[in-house]
Amino acid sequence: MSRRVLIVLSEFGYWGEELVGPVEVLEARGYRLTYMTPNGGRPVALPPSLDPDYVDPPLGRSVTTRDMARRAADIDSSSRLDNPLSLSDLIPERPYYSALNHLRELEEYHRNLTSATDDLVASFDALVIVGGSGPIVDLANNERLHEVVLAFTAADKPILAECYGVAVLAFARDLESRESILWGKHVTGHPKEYDYKDGTGFVGVDFNMGPPPYPLEYILRDATGPDGAFIGNVGRELSAIVDHPFITARSTPDSTLSAELLVRVLEEGLRRYGW
Repeated sequence: MSRRVLIVLSEFGYWGEELVGPVEVLEARGYRLTYMTPNGGRPVALPPSLDPDYVDPPLGRSVTTRDMARRAADIDSSSRLDNPLSLSDLIPERPYYSALNHLRELEEYHRNLTSATDDLVASFDALVIVGGSGPIVDLANNERLHEVVLAFTAADKPILAECYGVAVLAFARDLESRESILWGKHVTGHPKEYDYKDGTGFVGVDFNMGPPPYPLEYILRDATGPDGAFIGNVGRELSAIVDHPFITARSTPDSTLSAELLVRVLEEGLRRYGW
């Protein structure tokens, strides 16, 4: 039987190549892919990620070849991204503590949550969180997505997160201990040197945030704790880390390598790579 992978995308813009890598690698292995967004809206690629003439300010060069721009545009304009699953339809929302009948609502929440996450985990072999600036808006602090991540982690099923999608892992926490699931793990992600000083933008809103709202590197350093590590690999062309069950990718060019590592995790039992 072919493996099935759930791919989560932002509704505020994903980076084209960071979807192309997993799609091409996983489909070449015969995997079946299903797409999901926070509210079931169709995801759209960030325009700079489809423009081979766009110069990435921190790197001072284009990060998208003409061939990659074409491949990303082909996926972005295809029907495969139409009608994604809706995270908000599938996963219940935790009630406020101020709810009038909080205890009963919390009991119902846990019943529904367990059923929903059990179904997702049983249906898919792995989870992929695609990067870009959009995840800053609707994925990083999405409690429903955190619950999905926690469920896949508890089931020891691999999770690949790219670029700013890695923040989801940092913020996915047990509500009793408040400890990140990355505590003690080794991860990569967008280092401070690669952050924009201006121009962090999103699809569907006329808003230039300037620099990112938080340095992802600092978040990941804090989340991994003294026994884990953030590995930026600044100055190296590629950076992808496996510390089972997590596969993390630093940025755009790492999407193919990280997807290949996900295949090795699933098919070969790979548990450590890159550190």
